[in-house]
Amino acid sequence: MTISVTESAVKHISDQLKTRGQGLGIRVGVKTTGCSGMAYVLEFVDELEKGDAVFEDHGVKIVVDRKSLAYLKGTQMDYVKQGVNEGFEFKNPNAKGECGCGESFSV
Repeated sequence: MTISVTESAVKHISDQLKTRGQGLGIRVGVKTTGCSGMAYVLEFVDELEKGDAVFEDHGVKIVVDRKSLAYLKGTQMDYVKQGVNEGFEFKNPNAKGECGCGESFSV
């Protein structure tokens, strides 16, 4: 499996899909941006696109475009709450560094 998700991330994704009322799962990708070069991109998936890879973990579908697969191999996606802050965190074995704000990474 290229991407895995923790139980906390599964619960959050499932809750968001239920609230939204539709969707196959969540798309995880990367784009070139930020001070370190790459940033994670998340969006709901209503329809698969040509070349999409679909992974299922704990009953949640994670969709990754072909271009992002190499950058996300072995990544674990978690959802964490720390005080008033909450959001997804990525443990990516391919990342060689991160910017100071944590918004982007380099490979």
